[in-house]
Amino acid sequence: MLISKQQEYQEIVVTSDKGVLTITLNRPHKKNAMNLALVNEVTSVFTSIADDNQIRAVIIRGSDGNFCAGGDISDMHKDAANEEQRHKTVWEFNRSFGRMITLVNHAPQVVVTVLEGAVLGGGFGLACISDVAIADKNALFSMPETGLGVIPAQIAPFVVARIGLTHARRLALLGERINGEEAKALGIVHFVSLTPEAMQAQLDKVIKHIRRCAPKANAATKALMLKVGQIDLESLLDEAADTFTQSLTNEEGKEGTQAFLQKRKPNWCE
Repeated sequence: MLISKQQEYQEIVVTSDKGVLTITLNRPHKKNAMNLALVNEVTSVFTSIADDNQIRAVIIRGSDGNFCAGGDISDMHKDAANEEQRHKTVWEFNRSFGRMITLVNHAPQVVVTVLEGAVLGGGFGLACISDVAIADKNALFSMPETGLGVIPAQIAPFVVARIGLTHARRLALLGERINGEEAKALGIVHFVSLTPEAMQAQLDKVIKHIRRCAPKANAATKALMLKVGQIDLESLLDEAADTFTQSLTNEEGKEGTQAFLQKRKPNWCE
């Protein structure tokens, strides 16, 4: 369905292969900086696959050697007729990105970012909510907002959650630029590649591992982890026990147990 809808997308390219959906941010003339149309298109894709167990992973990457240079400031209020309309337009653009990144963060699929070139602002935020992040060693990561006189409004909570308050404050308040190796040291990314070929090989390896895991179990595990620190621990552990008990008797649990006893791969690996 998503492929047949490709003609509706103007700012992204969407492809699907054997349960792996790839979203390519496609505004190369702007280093894939996000306008409202791009944000809405990414939101549309993730909304459409929210209940799709056939999609096991979503890869987010950018075109022409850049991941994403953040928000397209020039596009934020170009159609505003007056100051009041400008305020409303900017607010909605900023908040729309926050809604999109929250949706991606809570996607039941495994979200993988492939990070090259510019990984700035909102692009940095997307890297911070991915389940797995693969970076080129020369990728450039930064939160440049304060140097432009604005704030990293929608991404700040996700950056703090990813790397902790101390490192997040340093990067945000200094506007410091770091490369892929430094991003790995901070915990922003998981893997660093030296060449495009090595990056593709690492991505293939990650996808292979994803396919070994049951999709519903992955989704439930991700949902559980995202609740850590959000609700009372005892309540969370009660909920986790309920989910574990249910998982033993659902289709995946039964298949996994049978596959183990029969010394074969479970059907989700096929």
